[in-house]
Amino acid sequence: MLILGHQGARATHPGNTIAAFAAALDQGADGVELDVRRTLDGTLALSHDPALPDGRRLVDLGAADLPAEVPELSEALRVLEPARLVNVEIKNWPDDTDFDPAMALADAVVAALADRGELDDGRVLVSCFHLPTVDRVHELAPGLATAWLVFDAREPGPLIEQTVAHDHVAIHPNQAFITPELVDAAHAAGLAVNTWTCDDPERLRWFQDLGVDAVVTNDPALAVAALRP
Repeated sequence: MLILGHQGARATHPGNTIAAFAAALDQGADGVELDVRRTLDGTLALSHDPALPDGRRLVDLGAADLPAEVPELSEALRVLEPARLVNVEIKNWPDDTDFDPAMALADAVVAALADRGELDDGRVLVSCFHLPTVDRVHELAPGLATAWLVFDAREPGPLIEQTVAHDHVAIHPNQAFITPELVDAAHAAGLAVNTWTCDDPERLRWFQDLGVDAVVTNDPALAVAALRP
């Protein structure tokens, strides 16, 4: 089971920062999960939230307005070149203040990965809660691994069927909904199961025993100690 640092090593560093990504790898993570949002000028800024702590929305800012601690996607990917897997989560949800129904962020992420030659090398996986957005990524780059990010997986059958029907390679359920039945059904359908976000050693070991493919954790060092003593 792969260990992915949530926004890097979020337990010890501010999330979605270059320092957090480097620390996750130093702590033994196989890779990281990171969040990308759109800005006014098309810069691919890494941020979980649509606004900065001072209240300014990223969608209203250009590259020159971003704080030094907010990196761009390309900068993070350079730092993460040793990683086995980088999960790029596109933030584009209808309830967010920066939601874009045109899904231009999907196009921009694909273009950035194409510039780096990372559309089909298997190292980058793109996910999103908004299924049409991740569908757009797959439409633009069929060779790029894509996944549907879901919270409530109490009815795994329809979720798995829809993920397969949309040609994505993985399903990303919240860790609270992981069951042996979900993992077995997803694997039988040819899907990987990557879950988020778990920092409990006993539960991490249980996920590994179930055959979960990757787990996102805030504390890569804890996960490595639990799973690879």
